[in-house]
Order: sequence, then structure tokens, then C-alpha cells
Amino acid sequence: MKTIKKIAIAIGAGYTPGINSIIMGAAISAHKAGWEVVGIRDGFEGLLFPEKYPNKGLIDLGPEVISKLNPMSSDAMGTAASMDPFNVRTINELEMIEEVDMSDTLLENIKKENIDGVIAIMMGRGLSILHKLNAKGLKSVCIPRTVENDMAATPVAFGFNTALSFCIEMLDRAKQAAVSAKKIGVVEVPGSQAGWLALQSGIAALADAVISPEFPCDVNDLAQNLKSRITPDKPHALVVVAEGSSFVNLPGRTEDTLSDLRKALSPSATEEDSEFTINKSGQAAKTLSYALQQLLADEVYPLVLGPWVRGGNTTAVDRQLGLAYGAASAKALEQSKFGTMATFVPPHIDFVPLIDALNKVRRVDKDHGFIKVAQALGIYTGV
Repeated sequence: MKTIKKIAIAIGAGYTPGINSIIMGAAISAHKAGWEVVGIRDGFEGLLFPEKYPNKGLIDLGPEVISKLNPMSSDAMGTAASMDPFNVRTINELEMIEEVDMSDTLLENIKKENIDGVIAIMMGRGLSILHKLNAKGLKSVCIPRTVENDMAATPVAFGFNTALSFCIEMLDRAKQAAVSAKKIGVVEVPGSQAGWLALQSGIAALADAVISPEFPCDVNDLAQNLKSRITPDKPHALVVVAEGSSFVNLPGRTEDTLSDLRKALSPSATEEDSEFTINKSGQAAKTLSYALQQLLADEVYPLVLGPWVRGGNTTAVDRQLGLAYGAASAKALEQSKFGTMATFVPPHIDFVPLIDALNKVRRVDKDHGFIKVAQALGIYTGV
């Protein structure tokens, strides 16, 4: 590769607190190498539709701009909408909506702007998009971010520690309320495919039970466990449940019961039709609370943290990690480690092929150390 003179930073879809710290780490490291640094507005959209933005969809990230950024915020350049440059919705000559591949346009505009490399701060589906762009010639390095910490190939993604700290604070408050009201509290935390947030925050708050997507919850077993814990001296309980958790033996229901709507939609439909069909947030808390209330004949209060976990100020740990991820990724570009993703393996930041993280989820294993810690503390996990 020719000598790097200019790099760009792009942020994928979804909000995570403190992304400015990653931008600052990458830019400061790049400035020391004598490179120009720009940010692409709204993910790659700024260069897909430069005519819609000032300065052709780019924002200067020079030393003066970087020195004024707040590392606890994420307001430097916006995040991507749910747009895939390989499938962009447009209106054709027949005034019909169709999806077209604009990846070549994106790569051409990157070349026109003399951008030699891209640092992409991505999660989820963004990894697949970035991998396909790399296959077409984009020279990039990826930084993983997710509050659920479910990205494969890295044990600690940026944003998880901030979400974990907030969850612990909220669980402490929920537990205080449960103790005061002498009731059972069910708190739902993010975790559509993995239970890291539920498990680690549940341990810290000394919850009575933690329910994760990896281990389907037998509500009868859980109810019996809680019943044995609730005594005149301890007439309360706290249950932490991940958003993507599933349940068996729900009272008043059989697994082969299908609603008329589900039967009409498709013989293979597996999801319940309800207000949670599109947005799953709150479904686990409501389902589990209703089931426990029936089985225990006691009031159960659901609480959903949902999007609140994704806001606020970043923690000191994530600020350090963000700066480190950013600086290391600039070095990775300098060393031509294209098509890779940063991974924090304490005490080092390494880089693994991006394909190692594609279409994979980092899940909680039944033999994981945190499961053993929870069990040692007497926390029900359903394992």
C-alpha cells in the first residue's frame, strides 16, 4: 500500500455512549503519524449522498477539532441509519421503490476524496457490510462496540462496561424498592442473544435469579426456587431477565397452541402475535412477571431498562478502552492489517480477521466462570 496520507472514521448504526473517545484515540494517533483525518457523516451515508451534506458529507477531525471533543459523548459526526450500501432504497424511473447496489459509488467517492484507509466503529450487521466492502477493495479496520457484549472474537466490546455499570445501579434501586414493598421485582435488561449483561449485573446486585437466552427458563422450577427463598424475614426477591430469554411450562399455555393470526400468517410461524411482535423490549419481563404472579399468588412488578441502558455518560473503563481501541486501530492501518477487527485480550489489543466475528454470537457457556460465581452465591440461573 502507498504511504497513508488521509484516513476516515465511520460509525455504524445504533447509539453507544462515549464513541468520541474512540474517535479521539484514532485521530490523535493518526495526527502523530502526519495523516489527515476526516469523519464520514452518518455512517457511510455521507459519502453515498454527499450532495445532502455540507462539505461533501465529511467533517474535519483535525487537532483543533479533536481537542474540543467531549470524550464522554458521541456527538462528533452522527451514526448510520439502517442503510446497507449494497441494498439502498431508491425510486426508479417507473416511480417504484427498488433496492440497488451502491457499493461501487461509495468506493469511488472514497477514492475521489483521497482516503487511504477507514476505521469503522461497528456492531452486528455492520460487520457483514464492512466485510463485503473489504472484499471489493476497501482498506479498513473495525472497532467492536455493543452494550450486550455479544460480538464474537472479542471478550470486551466498547460500550459494555458503561451499560453494565448503569444496569447495576438500576438493579440496586429495584432491589431497594422490592425490599421496601416486600414484593418480587423482575427487571429486564438488554441481551437479545446473550446474557452477559443480565448475568454480570445480576451477580453484582446479588439478585435471587438470573435468566439468560442461552438457558430456557422453566418457570415452574424458578417459581419453586423463589418460593423457598421468600420467608417472613425475607419477603422479597429480585429476578434479572435478559430481553431474549425464552420460557417453558408457562401457566395456562401449551407449546402447540397457535393463535388465529399466527396460523394465518404462516404454518411455520414461531413468534407470538402481540405488541412485542416488532419491538421485543419488555416482552420477557411481562411474560415472566405474569407467570410468576400466577404461580406464586403474589404481586410481581416488571421493570424494563431497555434503551435507557444505551444512554448517559461513559464509564472510566470504556473511556480508556475507547482511546486504546482508536489508537491501536490507527497503528493497524499503518501496518496494513486490513480486514481485521480489534480485540481486547488483557493486557493487549490484538487484531483478528473480521470473518472470525461474522454471523457468530459470543454466548454464555454453562461452564463459564461467571455461572460458577453465580451458583456459588446461591443465584438461580436455570443451568
